[in-house]
Amino acid sequence: QVQLVESGGGLVQPGGSLRLSCAASGFTFSSYTMNWYRQAPGKEREWVAGITSLGGSTNAGSVKGRFTISRDNAENTVSLQMNSLKPEDTAVYYCNAYVRSRNHWGQGTQVTVSS
Repeated sequence: QVQLVESGGGLVQPGGSLRLSCAASGFTFSSYTMNWYRQAPGKEREWVAGITSLGGSTNAGSVKGRFTISRDNAENTVSLQMNSLKPEDTAVYYCNAYVRSRNHWGQGTQVTVSS
């Protein structure tokens, strides 16, 4: 079955950096678009960034120029490098893949940006 396991969250000061990783299994990773979403307290889950099977990537406007998504098809991982973090980036971050006609999600990793 499809499994997505995120790691790398934590507490960071404003202006700092974090790198999130998602380990995927149970499907042909290299053939699928991968996404990162986030959900802040009291808010709906929102899309953050996506990367296609060919490596083309896009970001939400709120993180453009600060966050970079990448993938390693040999290791079946997708990463999110987050720089210049702001308090409004505080959220649970989720890895996502749409495989076999349904959305799959990891358990999420907490990112807290605070001084």
